Amino acid sequence: MAHGNFIWNELMTDDVEGSKAFYRSAIGWSFQATQIPEGTYWLAMVEGKPAAGIMAMQGVVPPGCPPHWFAYLQVDDVDARISEVLAAGGQVLRAPFAVAEIGRIAIIKDATGVALGLMTPLV
Repeated sequence: MAHGNFIWNELMTDDVEGSKAFYRSAIGWSFQATQIPEGTYWLAMVEGKPAAGIMAMQGVVPPGCPPHWFAYLQVDDVDARISEVLAAGGQVLRAPFAVAEIGRIAIIKDATGVALGLMTPLV
């Protein structure tokens, strides 16, 4: 992947088990659990490699937000890109933070109000 490409997607759901059952049956995904501060994070696996994430949205997204897929764009330097986001009329919802063994992530809104993640991976 390179700067500007979509790098990751997470399903934020209020029914993790139902979502896992659907994607297991419809797509053939298997799942691997990992613990994060917000609770259990499920890696959706394809041929032994992570393809996406699934997590419970309670306490993670604002109340009233419907279940949804959340996308991340790869950027060359998430910390440096924040000033570009602001200059372009965007908003920072969560300042850059480290995720062990993954990289650095920030959550933003673009100038039209669309939320997305920016990620600078470790590799």
